[in-house]
Parts: sequence; structure tokens; C-alpha cells
Amino acid sequence: MRYFALLLPVFILCCSSEKEPAKKTFTEPVSHLYDSNLKPFYHGVASGDPLPDRVIIWTRVTPDDSLDRIAVKWEISDNPGFNTLVKWDTTSTTPLKDYTVKVDVSGLQPGTFYYYRFHALNTTSLAGRTKTAPASVADSLKFAVVSCSNWEWGYFNAYARIAEKELDAVIHLGDYIYEYGVGRYGDTTIGRINIPRHEIVSLKDYRTRHSLYRLDEGLRAMSAVHPLIAIWDDHEVANNSYTEGAENHQPEKEGDYATRKNAARQAYYEWLPIREGKTHYRSFSFGELAHLIMLDERLEGREAPPATPEEASRQRSMLGNTQLTWLLENLKTPAQWKIIGNQVIFSDIDLRAVYPNMPRNLDAWDGYLSEKQLIKKFILDNQINNILFITGDTHAAWGIETATDVAHTYNYRTSAGAFAVEFGTTSVTSANDNEYRPTDSVKRMEQKLLAANPHIKYLNDRDHGYLLLTLTPQQAKAEYFVVETLREMDARERRDKVLTVLAGTTRLF
Repeated sequence: MRYFALLLPVFILCCSSEKEPAKKTFTEPVSHLYDSNLKPFYHGVASGDPLPDRVIIWTRVTPDDSLDRIAVKWEISDNPGFNTLVKWDTTSTTPLKDYTVKVDVSGLQPGTFYYYRFHALNTTSLAGRTKTAPASVADSLKFAVVSCSNWEWGYFNAYARIAEKELDAVIHLGDYIYEYGVGRYGDTTIGRINIPRHEIVSLKDYRTRHSLYRLDEGLRAMSAVHPLIAIWDDHEVANNSYTEGAENHQPEKEGDYATRKNAARQAYYEWLPIREGKTHYRSFSFGELAHLIMLDERLEGREAPPATPEEASRQRSMLGNTQLTWLLENLKTPAQWKIIGNQVIFSDIDLRAVYPNMPRNLDAWDGYLSEKQLIKKFILDNQINNILFITGDTHAAWGIETATDVAHTYNYRTSAGAFAVEFGTTSVTSANDNEYRPTDSVKRMEQKLLAANPHIKYLNDRDHGYLLLTLTPQQAKAEYFVVETLREMDARERRDKVLTVLAGTTRLF
């Protein structure tokens, strides 16, 4: 009980000395969606950025009255009953942190499950489970890979299914939230309405949108049982963002872009269990089996995308010099598998068969050809094997033998000319072509793209779900799971495709 000996000050309203100080009620635009059974931990618990000896644990404490400071006790145990405590301490949260709590717990054992919980306002949170990364040898690793979760497009059923799996971590490749106003990009007929209703621009706006997303039951369930490793893409700020601007930012209406970007960044770090450092890009070692490289392809060094395919061949940076140098050094790690957490597709894709007016996606690596070729050359010159790009953004599932200059150097029969493999995960909810066209039409589009791009071995532009990536010393296996519906909470899913690549090769089968 000594942990709660701190006094919790309240805002004092003007009143006479004979009266008790009045309390200011704390209300939020999402309060009507709260589950009273979870009070005051309405947003659940989460963990993230696992290392062999440490992990982030997270929660949010929502008070009834506006408080300057809330005392919080946290506990870590090696058993779900909390019979013994491995670590514990007290901290606090304030409105300056939007009442979020984030603790970087150190001194843990590698490759170990831990259980954690929080105490605040005379209440105990639900318990969460997390896992540290292995330090040396691991027989296998399993990751869920996700991207593009949009509130208005439907329920996060993919997250709920991931919560049922046994994993080492969940890798989120970006578009964790979307910035649009009501009806701008979504299906409001199912009753999932963006809050705030307008496009988010301010710190308060971004905080509220993050708060809304964390009230989804699927996201809460996944967050409570698996550590998250996340990187942002563009919609965490605004569509097609880069260092100096974004397609969906109009200064005359929405003010200074740097101010908006900083607000988005602050809310992101408050609401996600992510370790804060000098850079957003970072790497994770999973012993000798895997090295995960999480790139920041938006806010670190990306220049404005080219306007035409001709401009794409000119010198233009996606990563920035510092991050590019860091990536190349990380590719030389001795780990068996080098996994690149990649927001936009790296492999060449010729879109002319389906989109004659858009032969290349210039927001992806096809718009940054000189830097792309430099990375390819480094991989080939240094004879680096077992590179896996894992990619989000497109709202489609892909299995690609990564090649550039496909027409001249790639052999689809032997896979010669491929220097890596790329697994693209479909969206959790965000619209793919199936939301706008009949299923048969989308299937025909897929076949046209596959015929024009023989290095692409699998494409699903119709379904929503996630990718399950299993690594062993001998192979990497990608299992593509899709959910039955987004329009209601629903437990049905199916495995749509399995692709495997053997160590030392770039051939998918």
C-alpha cells in the first residue's frame, strides 16, 4: 500500500475557503464507447520492442476527474498468477502524457514469457503477457505481420485471430491509424464512425484517434498477449507523407506541416509500446536465427516523390544517407535471416496491364530507383543471402521473387536474377480493389498483373487479414490468412496461400 501514499492533486476551481475544492470532470469524445468493466484501464494493456533483456509495457489510465498526476504501480511476474514478482516499481502519468504509461523494463531473461499488470486509482488492470527475444540459438521463430488498419472500413478481426496464435512478436508495418474525416475513406454504414469527425491535424486530434482505435476489441486482445514491433507509414501523419510535406496536407487549411508532423509523432509515441530514441528506424536481434531491420521510409529522409516515371531514375532519396548507411551495415549481420520491415514495395512491379496511366507506383521504391539499385548492388557485391522484405501499404497480399530489370535479367523458370524474397501482407481492414469492383473483375486484374510480372508468384487483391511468418534455419514459410468479413466481429478465417523459400535460395514454392 505504500505505493499509493502519493497524494493525487486535482485542478482547483475558484471557490471559497469554507468549501471543498471542486473537481473538473474529465470527459473525452470516445467516452461513450468505454467498457465500464475495464475502468479505468479502458484501453487495455500492451507491450512492445522486445530485446533479450528488456521490453516495453504500456497502459492508459483514464480518470473520472482531471488530475495533475496519477500514481501507477506496475508488476512483472514469470507466472500468470503473479505468485512471485520479478520486477515492480511505481511511476506516474499526467495530462502531458495523455495519461498514458510506458515503462522500459530491464533485467529480464531472454526468450522468456512474462506477465504484467498495473495498479492505479485503487484498481488493477487486466494482466498482459509478453515475451523477450532469444539471445543466441532459437529452433524457430514465428511472427504475425500486419498493416493498414482503418477504423471505418471495419472491425479488426485479423487482430483478434492473431491473439489466438502462439508468436514471438507482431510486426506492424504502418498505417496503424488513418487521418481522414468521417466518410472520407471508409464504410460508415456499419456504424464505425471516426472520432474526431474531421480530419485530424492537432495533437488533441491525433490523441483522440489513437484512443478510438485502441477501443477495438481485437486490437486490445492482440496487444494483451503479444509484444508489438511497429513502424509508421504515411497515414499516421497524412497520406503520402515525406519529410517536407504530404499529398494530404494543405498548408492554407491545415497550417504548418512540421507542427502537424510533430503532433502526430508525439501521439504515436504516447499511444504505442515503442522505445523512444534518436531515430524511429531500429533493429532487433532474435539470436542467430533472425535480424529484423525496421526502416522509416517516410519521415527520416524521404524526398518528395517523382511526378513521372522518367523523374524516378534521377537521384532521389527514400531513406536519407544516414539511414541508408545504417541499413547496409545491418545487412551484413551474421544472422541466418535478414528481415527488412518495409513500408512500400521494393520489388519492380509493372502496372500497365491494369493501370495504363500509372505504369509504376512512384510512392513505392519504383519511384526511387537510384537508391533502390544501390541497395541491390550492395547485396550482390557482398553476396548476402537470405534477405526477406516484409511489406505493407498496398492492401494486397504478395509473394515476390525480388528482382529489378525483370525483362532483361530475371528468369522465371530458374529464379535467376532474383536477389531476395518479398512477402507483402494485405490490409487488416483498409480497402482493396474488392471494395470497389466485383470479385470476378478483381481476379481478372490479378491474373493480368501476374502475367505481366513473372517474378510475382502470388497476389490477392480481394481479401483482408495478415501474414504468418515462420523461420527455421532451413527455410522461411509465409502463410497468408484472410478473414471472412469486416462488417461485424467474426471469428472465421482461412489460410489462402502458403509460400516457402529455402535458405540460400530466392525461389518461392
